[in-house]
Amino acid sequence: MQYQEVKLGRIFVMRMEHGDVIPDDIEKFAKEQNICSAIVYFLGGAETGSKVVVGPEHGTESKPKPCIMELWGVSEAVGMGTIFLNEEGLPKLHLHSAFGRKGDTVTGCTREGVKVWQIGEVILFELLGTNAQRKVDPKTGFELLELE
Repeated sequence: MQYQEVKLGRIFVMRMEHGDVIPDDIEKFAKEQNICSAIVYFLGGAETGSKVVVGPEHGTESKPKPCIMELWGVSEAVGMGTIFLNEEGLPKLHLHSAFGRKGDTVTGCTREGVKVWQIGEVILFELLGTNAQRKVDPKTGFELLELE
């Protein structure tokens, strides 16, 4: 395990609009605000056809191929994630969310693109005092968090 003690920086409350895309619009905001690391909470709706990574196709591959599921209807959503800079120095969001509709729930990573339906509320807590960075792991192909 790697760890660092960090301090809380700025706190942002964001209202995402209908059609805004996660992770794109949150990453764009982080870049504009010069946010290198943060905790992100999301609450709102997800549009039909949004794509969610719901796991690897097979858990035994060295570089697993992701399973991608398309939401079959407008869904309620709640999520939690982090932002850290990637190897290119850009803010990269890693947000997992649960999407519910008519008793069915899908949980997964939003990296393939989730469109906001009507309302998206985001609370972003900036983290200061860390040099953590997302780096591509050559064994798995995942962007893993590295603490130096």
